[in-house]
Amino acid sequence: MTEVLDPGHAAREARAAQRSRQLLDAAARLMEKTGSEAVSMQALAAEAGVSVGLIYRYFGSKDDVLLAVIIDVLNQFEIEVPKAIAEAGSDPVRQMAAAFGAYCRVIDSRRHAALLTYRESNALDSAGRQQIKTLELTTIEPMQQAIADGMADGRLVARHPDLVAYNLLLLAHAWALKHWYFERTLDIEGYIRAQLELSLRALIAPDFADEYRDLLGGAPAA
Repeated sequence: MTEVLDPGHAAREARAAQRSRQLLDAAARLMEKTGSEAVSMQALAAEAGVSVGLIYRYFGSKDDVLLAVIIDVLNQFEIEVPKAIAEAGSDPVRQMAAAFGAYCRVIDSRRHAALLTYRESNALDSAGRQQIKTLELTTIEPMQQAIADGMADGRLVARHPDLVAYNLLLLAHAWALKHWYFERTLDIEGYIRAQLELSLRALIAPDFADEYRDLLGGAPAA
């Protein structure tokens, strides 16, 4: 039996998703400027251009808003990183590079929210902090696996895949933390290329360097 789609329901879901995105973006901007402690639901409503009552339809408290802003970044990692790895093919080094690019692009699209992860996560209760840690471990695992596979193939000379993965994750976050500086000379794609070249020169085994000339700043191999 063919399922009958309800256009009205789909439209309502789309509007709800758009409204949620509007509120999360407004909250991230406001909390970055003033800190989460100084933010009120009234101030958030003014920043988003909506009523306070509408905000309470989506979030029960200011802490719920902060948690949702941070989790939104992690949820995007969970979507975009595996997708990028799958599109990179079977080569683990290119999977790692694709994962790093995906991290950076998510950070670029959520710069204000990414900063809150560092500045405001201590304002959450223990359950909220644990939820963030659990999601972070989930989202970084695909890149850790690509790195481990590259080590097993002898393509990468690193010894600790988790250390390499977190170093790359910190470099991705640095785009948000030091965007005021990097934006003077680099766009996000230039930043990704430059950081990959710098990192991979230390990670790729010399015998395989020619295969990754495009990632190391040279022309692609013929």
